[in-house]
Amino acid sequence: MTRLSKACWIVVADEEKALLLDNRGTGLAPVLHLLKRIDSAEVLAQSDRSARDRDHSQQTTEPPDYHRMAGQALATAVAGHLEQARAEHGFEQLVLIAPPQVLGALRQALPESLRDEVLAELPKTLTGHPLPHIAELLAEALAAS
Repeated sequence: MTRLSKACWIVVADEEKALLLDNRGTGLAPVLHLLKRIDSAEVLAQSDRSARDRDHSQQTTEPPDYHRMAGQALATAVAGHLEQARAEHGFEQLVLIAPPQVLGALRQALPESLRDEVLAELPKTLTGHPLPHIAELLAEALAAS
């Protein structure tokens, strides 16, 4: 049985947004609190500003996969925020909850020092669920492991 500490942060993400949460409850009964919401539209808009300065005279044979690009850009933004937040606030554990493709992008975007803090990964889409329901599903998944 895996247990959450009070110093555990939880990332709940999909291709459109990421919720950074912390546990303010116990390991058996987590109480999740929203720390930050990161939207992929904001992340892509920031990266698009720099892309507009590039030369777009080259044609690509395939149109870009914006859905995949959004997930990767969001994963990179989340990893950067986690690095900064860890330095400022500190956390002992990290749980990643995302659909498999986004989970893979998060895994790749995290630096090795943060990968070592990952307590659990849940391949689920939970961004549309209320925080108490996410806490219940997280507690159930960790109790089963």
